Amino acid sequence: MIKNILQNSLKEGKTVVGPFCKLQDPAIAEIAALSGFDFIIIDMEHGPYSVESVQNMVRAAEARGITPVVRVTENSETLILRILDIGVRCIQVPQICSKQDADKLVKAIKFYPKGERGMCRYVRAAEYTNIGPTDHFGKANDSVISIIHIEGMEGINNLSEIVKVDGIDVIFLGPYDLSQSCGVPGEVDHPKVVNAMKEAVEVAKKHGKAVGTFTESPEKAKMWKDIGVQYISYAVDVGLIMNAFKYITSKLKV
Repeated sequence: MIKNILQNSLKEGKTVVGPFCKLQDPAIAEIAALSGFDFIIIDMEHGPYSVESVQNMVRAAEARGITPVVRVTENSETLILRILDIGVRCIQVPQICSKQDADKLVKAIKFYPKGERGMCRYVRAAEYTNIGPTDHFGKANDSVISIIHIEGMEGINNLSEIVKVDGIDVIFLGPYDLSQSCGVPGEVDHPKVVNAMKEAVEVAKKHGKAVGTFTESPEKAKMWKDIGVQYISYAVDVGLIMNAFKYITSKLKV
């Protein structure tokens, strides 16, 4: 069984950095790894991925030693099961607004006695039966980590209850959706948004949960790291490529 490097890094208190990915070519996973990122987030919610294309991205990431995280489209038991069965062990779930949402997620990702995940060992997660049933079903609960998105004031207001749910590992604060919920859509640096996020970091850390967020500049990444954020999602593959291309053409077309 492949070690969950991201899980170990977070437990050790390390800061980890990685981009969201929308491009379906596994080469982008390899490039991210070779560039020194710690993880990639394969974005099914806002990207054109199928389960099959996610699986190929996961294979490429693991081959290069970078952790693949998958953001699913919704808190769906069936979708989460399919993603876990292809061997994903870091799953990111959007729009968690309440303790009930968090409880539902834990039931989907954990086998008995912690949850109700569907059991099958004829899957990539069990190395196609190479891992015996006792090891697969017995150890999977400890090797899969859940990352939940808090994306609105409802989730912020319920966070003190959400963080008490056993099986939730990382609280991810989504600044863009939160800005919309705060009435300042797109203004991720607005005091309403920043202050809500800072308060959320304090609540999560008080209950021993790692915290993540999205940022688009090294300066903002450092700011959130200093505040206590460990899991930093840095920009998106298509945006990073666009910025690099624009920079080159601006220098060449003068």
